[in-house]
Amino acid sequence: MTRAAATAADTTLLVNNAGVSTFARLTDGAEKDIRLEMETNFFGTLRMVRAFAPVLGTNGGGAVLNVLSVMAWMAYEHSDSYGASKAAAWALTNGIRYELAAQGTQVTALAMASVDTDMMAGVEDEKSDPDAIVRAALDGLEAGSLEVLADQRTVQWKSRLGEDPAHLYPHLSAPHAAKP
Repeated sequence: MTRAAATAADTTLLVNNAGVSTFARLTDGAEKDIRLEMETNFFGTLRMVRAFAPVLGTNGGGAVLNVLSVMAWMAYEHSDSYGASKAAAWALTNGIRYELAAQGTQVTALAMASVDTDMMAGVEDEKSDPDAIVRAALDGLEAGSLEVLADQRTVQWKSRLGEDPAHLYPHLSAPHAAKP
């Protein structure tokens, strides 16, 4: 990554779009799969930011666009390790936004639900058109947005972050919880 940053010394926009989902479960999925998701989705983004932040600063600040997921804010049967890695990437995005502000670097989070990409091939779900997501991202960057919520499902889940988990996941009501 250091070599890439040195080669691309004129960079003014860093897009962190690398991502992997192994569909590992947290409680019984292979730890190697969970580590792969964290390595790619969190540490890969961190390494790219560390490599390119000085380049962006030298070039007047520029911008970083981190591609996240609605899964950072919700649990879902087969994607919780992916969600944990994207939640970590969301926290990373907030942190680098704060740290890179002094050099004038805009840091934008792009969050979305399912998109019709290779990663979602074979998954039955309502999927956004990749072109629409790219347009939303570029429009958000141009407008100076710090966060772009690229579809309605993402907007809805983000708005629910402060809710009691019992409301978000009613099927998890605790029938076995201790009674007074």
